[in-house]
Amino acid sequence: MSAKRSDDVWDPLPNSGTDRIRAREVPTTPQTEAPAYRLAFADDDFMCREELRPVRLQLELLKPEMLLAERGVKSTVVMFGGARIPEPGKDPWAAKNPTQRKNLSTAAKYYEEARQFAQICSRHSAATGNSEYVVVTGGGPGVMEAGNRGAADESVPSIGLNIILPHEQAPNEYVTPDLCFNFHYFAIRKMHFLMRAKAVTVFPGGFGTMDELFESLTLIQTGRMEAVPLILFGAEFWHKVVNFQELADFGTISPEDLDLIKFVETADEAWQHISNHYDLSETSGPLV
Repeated sequence: MSAKRSDDVWDPLPNSGTDRIRAREVPTTPQTEAPAYRLAFADDDFMCREELRPVRLQLELLKPEMLLAERGVKSTVVMFGGARIPEPGKDPWAAKNPTQRKNLSTAAKYYEEARQFAQICSRHSAATGNSEYVVVTGGGPGVMEAGNRGAADESVPSIGLNIILPHEQAPNEYVTPDLCFNFHYFAIRKMHFLMRAKAVTVFPGGFGTMDELFESLTLIQTGRMEAVPLILFGAEFWHKVVNFQELADFGTISPEDLDLIKFVETADEAWQHISNHYDLSETSGPLV
């Protein structure tokens, strides 16, 4: 046994991984087969007990944070959007009737814009050594797939924050494998979306996308988060589904709160807004 840890820090005590292996090698007896004998941190049943929820919350916060830091990720560009948005030319698998089929087929343009936007972000990220403006999505299909795919087009790493759902949702194939995380808690997952965000982009989507949009908007509005660019793709869609102006007219938000939102139609427009916000014009290179 070496007294040095993997980071070369002196530590004369055995690490937990070593003891986990040793515990598997002890003789089988009635005592060692009992659940009480299992090492607490290696006991799945114990770790999933109701009383351990605070520990599990902490672990879900800590694991991605440590791994992203080890990869040198300093900032991200968040891409929220619907899982049901199809790739152009592909069948809208989620459509339940002709109207939905038409709407989702028309919305396929946002898949392509998401892919192009991720390409632009990733080219800039590559120029920083893949430490800044790293694309992060929810890791699923639709707009999320387009975001990770755009990064993969540029051979640049991207992050996927997946979550366990009642219906199986495997990560899309374009997420960088060692930056693909899985969550139990929606709240911790949403924290990780925003902890490194230099911009938040939102494409048309459903309840999950709305939840992510309004959490981000609330944090910015209340000063609990830096006023990073918050960019909505597809003004027509958003003005139909959310009457932001009515909120201001009614008085439940301030008129200036509307300035927190930027509506765009194209990937170039979105990146230009980010570039202007951070004065990247001299370093970002061509947009296309």
